[in-house]
Amino acid sequence: MLNADALSQLRQLKSDIKDNKVVFPGTVKATNGRFGFVALDEGRDLFLPPEEMQKVLPGDRINVTEHEVDKGKTQGVVDELVSSRLSRFVGRYQIKGKGHFVVPETPGINRWIFIPPKERKAAQPDDYIYCEIHRHPIKDGKAQAKVLRVIGKAGEPGIERSMTLATFDLADTFPDSVAQHAEQLTEQAIEERLAGRTDLTDRPYVTIDSPGTQDMDDALLAEPNATGWTVSIAIADPTAMIEPGSATEQEALKRATAIYFPGEPLPMLPDSLSTRLCSLVPGEKRLALVCDLQVNNDGSLGEYSFHSAIIRSQRKLSYELVANLIDGREDDDINALPDAVANSLDQLHQAATVLRKWRDENALLSADRPEFRLRLDENKRIRQIEPALQTEAHRLVEECMVAANRCAADFLSQTPSGLFIQHPGVRDDRLDNIRALLQAHAPKLSEVDIASPAGFRQLMRDTEALDAEVPVKAIVSRQLARAELRPQPAPHQGMGLDAYTTFTSPLRKFSDFYVHRLIKAALWDAPIKALSAEQLEQLQQAQIRARQAANSLEAWLKSDFARTLGEEPMPGTISRTVPAGFFVRLDANGLEGFVSCKGLDGKYGFDPVTLRLVHNKNGRIFQLEQVVSVRFAGVDEDKRQINFSLESAEEIQPAAGTEPAG
Repeated sequence: MLNADALSQLRQLKSDIKDNKVVFPGTVKATNGRFGFVALDEGRDLFLPPEEMQKVLPGDRINVTEHEVDKGKTQGVVDELVSSRLSRFVGRYQIKGKGHFVVPETPGINRWIFIPPKERKAAQPDDYIYCEIHRHPIKDGKAQAKVLRVIGKAGEPGIERSMTLATFDLADTFPDSVAQHAEQLTEQAIEERLAGRTDLTDRPYVTIDSPGTQDMDDALLAEPNATGWTVSIAIADPTAMIEPGSATEQEALKRATAIYFPGEPLPMLPDSLSTRLCSLVPGEKRLALVCDLQVNNDGSLGEYSFHSAIIRSQRKLSYELVANLIDGREDDDINALPDAVANSLDQLHQAATVLRKWRDENALLSADRPEFRLRLDENKRIRQIEPALQTEAHRLVEECMVAANRCAADFLSQTPSGLFIQHPGVRDDRLDNIRALLQAHAPKLSEVDIASPAGFRQLMRDTEALDAEVPVKAIVSRQLARAELRPQPAPHQGMGLDAYTTFTSPLRKFSDFYVHRLIKAALWDAPIKALSAEQLEQLQQAQIRARQAANSLEAWLKSDFARTLGEEPMPGTISRTVPAGFFVRLDANGLEGFVSCKGLDGKYGFDPVTLRLVHNKNGRIFQLEQVVSVRFAGVDEDKRQINFSLESAEEIQPAAGTEPAG
């Protein structure tokens, strides 16, 4: 037995060891295996072996110590848990022996997690469940979870959407306070808010949209003048119906955007607001924020003004009908249009044509990329994928929206508070690769400062029709930064504009909703509470989560639909390359699938400059925009990824003197 002095000495020794121990803070990164890494705050990754990875969860903030396990090799040992980001997740309920477990669907959690008897919510084997971490594994590597709710079983109609909502922690219903506020509002609320607004109910505004759209944000009209056209863009004004700081506004901020899931969108605002009282419903008085702007004959913008108004849209017209009108076709629906509406549409088309010409010559246009529409069956799975053709009517609306948004950005640039969309061009970590690419394949552009707005604009314009061995513009486009919200004006390099914002979709995007608040505050010289840095970050993260959710659901539905493709060869184009293989987009339906290098003869090296895969012996090349033919080869269930096998490929010859990649 140790005496008192010995115990005291032992405690002192432990204290000295603890005081002298070097710990490193970092964030846990999971892998597809049982091991993981800690991304240390000092900028390097430290290996976590399986027994240590068992004590933590993806995203955990931890302190670790570093231990040498072999000559020159070290690994981390978990010292303490600082915080845990992962609390709720989805998975499948399983029973093994007498144990009840959840098998997580969350990437990086490669273990079954025990569910205690009192936390099982009557879940049955193979149920998809929404869970919460009940006991963190930090002490002994044994995590526990509790069931919050049962989502459903695989194969049930709509289970894909329900699982996506749970996975991304998205609410399918509104809080009671928000729903009750929306239901209490009636048409009378519009009448109560007419004071001080310009009455434009006799003007021939029309909405141009898809037939099924109900949340109609905009209505347009145009008339000629001596130097071009006056174009009037009326935008729905939900800020007039929703009080600043209210529960409804806070919920809209939390959601950030409407998410257009196939078949059943997830709205940002309650239906009674987004599709009825605030939507620019034809024939009904509606509140609007109007931008009147001068479009000059050369497509440049002249003077503009913003004002609150009340309008009555004359018609909701489909893109197809307006495209037919522009093309000079005649049918009963076109002939039934009032003369004022038909004349306004003609002027809108002329104004949009010169607006687009100005942007093509002075800014940047996005390339027309084939789009596809998913048609679902009664089980909420894809029945058909059909092309969504872009017409002159789509371009008409796009040009009017871009012009109005440019005016909004210019207006807010002159005020103390703003919200802008910045696009910084090429990612900082890819600039050297792009410079090397230009030096080798577009030497005339190698001296251009591609990090500057003017240089980036020249890069994208001059590579449009560049005759080079590699698709330079496509390679650059794969390495662009993500657009971000900023409180100060900044260049939007992707559009080639000095400043840009959006206010034309306030029923669908909170950033547009908030820009309405900013514009109206400036018009009336009224105070407004700016979004805090924390709120701005929250908004951006919610937007990213919404995109991820939409992409995840589409990937699930498409991977299920891919099983109907059959065994025939299908033409497509390489859309993305990675060291492990390349992705192919099918011409017929836009489905993307992966071709693994493991299924190809020989070994391939990846060139980070040209984004090419090159055979290490015979020099065979796979690169972006290359035409290929593939066959359906199955679905990776874990990744919900379509796999293809290569049938044939357009041959690309390496340049003379080029050595195959190692």
